[in-house]
Amino acid sequence: MAPTITAAMTNSQEHLTHKLRKPLVEKLRRERINSSIEQLKSLLGPEFLKQQPDSKLEKADILEMTVCFLTQLQQQSQQQRRLLNHFNRLQSSSDKNLREADFSPLSSSVQTSITKDKSPVNSTLWRPW
Repeated sequence: MAPTITAAMTNSQEHLTHKLRKPLVEKLRRERINSSIEQLKSLLGPEFLKQQPDSKLEKADILEMTVCFLTQLQQQSQQQRRLLNHFNRLQSSSDKNLREADFSPLSSSVQTSITKDKSPVNSTLWRPW
């Protein structure tokens, strides 16, 4: 079946609609990007002022500084996790040593008192009545 005039008009209309929509979609995409960059700039404002207090920051500068800041934050987090794990290991081994130290003198004193109680002199029970 040969293409009809209506099919050709539909294709032409779709092409025209796409050409009209593309700039609008692109504008919305750029607005989202710019908005996100502004949010990053406001969230990390003090960090930006430390780096370049008087200069106007380009979008690329903001993105680069954000990546740098997040990398530093990630490294600090990893260091804190390592220190916490190290502390927990030290504490658990210290607790284990304390438990062993607490029970060993107690058990020897209990054993001594048990052996004294079994001696022939103390074998009879004392009853006050």
